[in-house]
Amino acid sequence: MNRKISAIQEIYKEGKRRLENAGISEAELDAWYLFEHVTGISRAVYYGHPEREIREEEKERYFYYIEERKKKIPLQHLTGEQEFMGITFHVNRHVLIPRQDTEILAETALERIKAGMRILDMCTGSGCILLSLLKLCREKGITGTGMDISKEALLVAESNAKRLGIPAKFVKGDLFENAEPGKLFDMIVSNPPYIPTAVIGGLQEEVKLYDPYIALDGREDGLFFYRRIVRECVSFIKRGGYLIFEIGSEQAEAVMGLMEAAGYKDIGMKKDLAGLDRVVYGRYNGE
Repeated sequence: MNRKISAIQEIYKEGKRRLENAGISEAELDAWYLFEHVTGISRAVYYGHPEREIREEEKERYFYYIEERKKKIPLQHLTGEQEFMGITFHVNRHVLIPRQDTEILAETALERIKAGMRILDMCTGSGCILLSLLKLCREKGITGTGMDISKEALLVAESNAKRLGIPAKFVKGDLFENAEPGKLFDMIVSNPPYIPTAVIGGLQEEVKLYDPYIALDGREDGLFFYRRIVRECVSFIKRGGYLIFEIGSEQAEAVMGLMEAAGYKDIGMKKDLAGLDRVVYGRYNGE
């Protein structure tokens, strides 16, 4: 008969072992996040009192999550949350999980925000980009709108806005189809679908199986939505307004070319922490 596992150190180590055996790349970290999520036990308590025991139902719930993570279900879908720009957002299977790379987009926008700006977040998903900008620039009196084609994603964004106490408007539509006529934005930010269709099948299982396909598929060459946004946004962006995109690591030249052809100036690119092209930005010249 197997010895009963009851001490928190034993429980956590068993969770880590199971994830390692399942080939989870960050088994140690994921096992800890799930343990902390279920028990609320801090690392200080864990290391100070490794013999402490938890309730049987907590142990069962922890190992249930471990077994789910072994199936490559994303950690964030199990905990229901992800941190972005130092803010915790609720997420589920209807939205793209906020990633650290996208913080480069938010940081690029923050560097350019001025008081009173109107901001549009196209393909808003969980709302993490827009709501981060509104929260971090609250004293500047900026306002913002998030647009998405997915009503389920917008429910997540609205829930995040309510929970964080951030006033924001969310609109359902195919890109700009339901944008308010005559209302121009000072800044448009977007992390659109940009993975070429043929590439999606080769992505990590956590991504290709559990991220919403509609948030990944950039059509044949990955540039479908960049072309549409660059072409259509000229009716909704002020002269001198900023357009800021997250891009795939090999798309900078193409997206910068689209923006230049559409009358943008001061076009530039930023790399992520891995040194890969990640953000393209420019200002609409209107000429």
